[in-house]
Amino acid sequence: MSYIIAENLAKKYGSGDAAISAVDNMSFQIEEGEFIAIMGESGAGKSTLLGMMGAMNAPTSGRLVVDDIDIYSLGQEQRADFRREFLGFIFQSFHLVPYLTVLENVLLPLAVVKAGKKKKRAMAENALAQVGLLKKSRRLPNQISGGEKERVAIARSIVNEPPVLLADEPTGNLDTKTSQEIMELLLRFNRDGMTIVMVTHSPDCARYAQRIMRVTDGKLEEDDNSKVRSLDKWQKRERKRAALLSQDLTPMAGSLHTG
Repeated sequence: MSYIIAENLAKKYGSGDAAISAVDNMSFQIEEGEFIAIMGESGAGKSTLLGMMGAMNAPTSGRLVVDDIDIYSLGQEQRADFRREFLGFIFQSFHLVPYLTVLENVLLPLAVVKAGKKKKRAMAENALAQVGLLKKSRRLPNQISGGEKERVAIARSIVNEPPVLLADEPTGNLDTKTSQEIMELLLRFNRDGMTIVMVTHSPDCARYAQRIMRVTDGKLEEDDNSKVRSLDKWQKRERKRAALLSQDLTPMAGSLHTG
């Protein structure tokens, strides 16, 4: 049985004729240990879907089952427990608390965990060591680079050793070199057994995934394990579309005035 099962997930905002379908009856399955990239244009429904998978945004209809747990049949407190035990979140904007040190930021998810201070500190230090930032644990966020801030955000997301990591544009604010370093880090976690679902606009980042799910207008347009073929097909289509949009019609217009 699959680890994550989505059955006809739908999310609508508004009602009647004014209702907007952000997610339109999506169904898919994800195996334990998979690395999934979700791609699509802005406004396609990617982040809404990720929020639903993160037990933060209840669907209008449909079911989400993770490890045999029907997520939205749980009460709010139970869903909070599920998020704490099962999920890690990485956001594009880091969401670090500016007046807390790197270590204190990583400790935040452990505030509700029943463990002693020494154990929590050891867990946070271990997470920072995994992303190569243990030596900067006492610095404030404004004393580290953008790439290092993302590493802190990743350390915070894995501090409780979740089996599933949800990443929303984790390289969106980073340069090419730093993006590659972050993707290599995520790939390492995946090889260690973590299931990763990542929203991205970047074909280069998507190449790290084992499988690509492409979303258009709230619908699951394509779900292809053949990621390279899928990416090449998408890139060719995007290049063709860009060429049409930027096509210079001046020579054609000029020909109408000749002769």
